[in-house]
Amino acid sequence: MMSVESTQLQVGQKAPEFTLQDAHGQRVSLADYTGKNVIVYFYPKAATPGCTTEACDFRDNLNSLQGAGYTVLGISPDSPEDIATFAADESLNFPLLSDPDNSVAKAYGSFGEKSFGGKTFTGTLRSTAVVDGTGKISHVEYGVDAQGHVGRLRETLGV
Repeated sequence: MMSVESTQLQVGQKAPEFTLQDAHGQRVSLADYTGKNVIVYFYPKAATPGCTTEACDFRDNLNSLQGAGYTVLGISPDSPEDIATFAADESLNFPLLSDPDNSVAKAYGSFGEKSFGGKTFTGTLRSTAVVDGTGKISHVEYGVDAQGHVGRLRETLGV
């Protein structure tokens, strides 16, 4: 099935810092959100069925998440141009960030071996980490199912 090639994070651990480009070429850092709760979710590829389902689910639930004090950041290996197109096509209302070398995915334990269509390869694994205002992991999920993920996450977070 899946063997992870990066070390999974644990609740209470300090979240790895990062600075990545967003869809508009602007640099976005985790440090920009110090003092805030941040949902950092990793998705394999923009504009694919599962990733679209998950992104639109975050879009549709963003007001309630923000109302409860959470900011959402989506991270994939896609280029800024590809995530800009994805964000525009799906009317996404939260930042998507480009991690072309998978360095942030690896730091978050979200990179490893997976199978799709009978082929095995390495890449970004669908996962979510919640970073609290002090920069520590307050919740983390690996092997996330895109369908219903945001609803399950809202339940876990009490939103």
